[in-house]
Amino acid sequence: MKIDKFVEDLRAKSAAELNDDLVAAKKELFNLRFQNATNQLDNTSRIKEVRRNIARIQTVLTEQAKAAR
Repeated sequence: MKIDKFVEDLRAKSAAELNDDLVAAKKELFNLRFQNATNQLDNTSRIKEVRRNIARIQTVLTEQAKAAR
C-alpha cells in the first residue's frame, strides 16, 4: 500500500531529515490553506492528506525519541 511505503521511508530517515520534512509539510499546508481561503485551490482533499502526513512524521519522530532512551 502507498501509505505503508511512505511510513517505511520515514522510518529510514534520521531525526534531522524528518524535521526538515515536517517544516516543508507545514509550509505546504499553510500554502494550501491560503489558496483555499482565496478560492484558488482545486483539490481540497490535499489539505487532509498533508495534515495526515504531518501527523505521520510526528509519530515517527516520537517513536525514534522513545527508542533512543
